[in-house]
Amino acid sequence: MKPITKEDILAAFQSVGLANGCAVMVHTSLSGLGYVCGGAQTVIEALIETVGEEGTIMMPTQSWKNLDPEDGVHGDIEREYWPIIRDNWPVYDKRMTPTNTMGAVAEMFRSWPGTLRSDHPARSVAAWGKHAEYLTANHDFSDIFGESSPLAKLYALDGDVLLIGVGYDKNTSLHLADVRAEYPGKHTCVEHSAVMENGRRVWKAYETLYVDGEDFVQIGEAYEEANAVSKAKLGTAALRRMKQREVVDFAVEWIEAHRK
Repeated sequence: MKPITKEDILAAFQSVGLANGCAVMVHTSLSGLGYVCGGAQTVIEALIETVGEEGTIMMPTQSWKNLDPEDGVHGDIEREYWPIIRDNWPVYDKRMTPTNTMGAVAEMFRSWPGTLRSDHPARSVAAWGKHAEYLTANHDFSDIFGESSPLAKLYALDGDVLLIGVGYDKNTSLHLADVRAEYPGKHTCVEHSAVMENGRRVWKAYETLYVDGEDFVQIGEAYEEANAVSKAKLGTAALRRMKQREVVDFAVEWIEAHRK
């Protein structure tokens, strides 16, 4: 297959309606595209050139391994060794802490010049552009995806969602619908992360809404049956652009109608 160039990516972005001034949450699978000349760097440069200085790019930069072993995030480590992880896992440092399974583009983006990253120790986002400071500021530990979160701030900006080679299971904005929807099984949980507090490392507990995304693919299928989504082909991957408000509002109604 022909290698993908920046010009190819710019053309695909234009074809789905991404434009100068857009505020957009981007989810990307670089490997899903095929061979990209310049890899993650080329994708980020194309995004920046498309939205320009008046635009804003946000990506998930979650470091969810900074959670308690009881959550199953550390593989098959025996329970007897869990205290070692709790006592030794490195504290979250938004300048250094790597992403976990967020992809090569998000991993490069978190340290891109001019990019800011939020303070949540397990569920951070990074943003570049006009609204980067607004989106990343004051990311409350207990309001991961809720009304004070970067997702709700993007909703207030009437931003977009761009899926590059990934499905709705990676569409983080649907978690805002989790928060807003009412359904019988909705519940909170207590999570723990290593952070610096008053100059010392602590294993901090915080209560938050239980993160549930098992039906996001179904939500996406239903959403596309009812709504026009801008699509394009890029290499071996599909691009999808949608208005975040539209998909979140749809998901709230779907969750309330279908979740138990």
